[in-house]
Amino acid sequence: MLITPFTRTIHKVPVTMDPLPFLIVIASGIAIMCISVMLDNLWAQVLPLRFLYLAMRAPGVIVHECCHVLGCILTGAKITKVVLLSRDGGSVTYTRPKIPVLGDVIISSAPLFGIPLVLSGLTMLFSEYLGCVFPSFPSAIDSAGTLHALAVSVISVFDANLVSAFHPWFLLYLYLTTSLVLSMAPSSQDLRNAAFGIALVAVLGIVIIHSGIPWAVDILWKVTSVAGMGFTLGLAFGLIALVLSLPLFLWYVYISRPLVR
Repeated sequence: MLITPFTRTIHKVPVTMDPLPFLIVIASGIAIMCISVMLDNLWAQVLPLRFLYLAMRAPGVIVHECCHVLGCILTGAKITKVVLLSRDGGSVTYTRPKIPVLGDVIISSAPLFGIPLVLSGLTMLFSEYLGCVFPSFPSAIDSAGTLHALAVSVISVFDANLVSAFHPWFLLYLYLTTSLVLSMAPSSQDLRNAAFGIALVAVLGIVIIHSGIPWAVDILWKVTSVAGMGFTLGLAFGLIALVLSLPLFLWYVYISRPLVR
């Protein structure tokens, strides 16, 4: 029996917009970046050999840079150099995008939206063709209840594929998911490039919410809904990687403890 990995809820556009969904989207994005950076640092500290760390990061780094390339194409920025993978990671060098302000935001944040979509595709692939079982995840986080449902669904993923039944392909899925989650967050350089644009978008969103202009609120609601679904996917996969990384965290705490003499 095929279980659809993600459910989708159609929301009615409100006449006036509650600022809470907009703030939840911002908080979700920050949470995803924190999980990604934290896990990346954890794996870098725990893995004994640099080669192992690079092997863990490789798929995620490649997809991360491909997302930047796609962002450049969408915003009209000319790509001058692409390094998909090296000992120092990857990089994309490009000229100023043709879309002012928002162009840098789109390019820099492309992995934050693109990687969850890639992970969603992988989830459907492993579910439909490789026998893995995935429960339905909430399409958006809009309350404590949906956040709890998301956490329960993440735990059930491990139960369905490792405890109730063992699906060998799920191990490959965990590797790819963890690798992609480690590369989901924009780099510090990405954030510097888009800092002004991100701040402008956040302020503009708050202004639109309080303005009550129908067409502007309508656009903001649609953008918030789409971003919310993307960030919910990212948060779900981030939690999966977080659960997988818990043994590494415990080991790191153990080896880092001060010696008692």
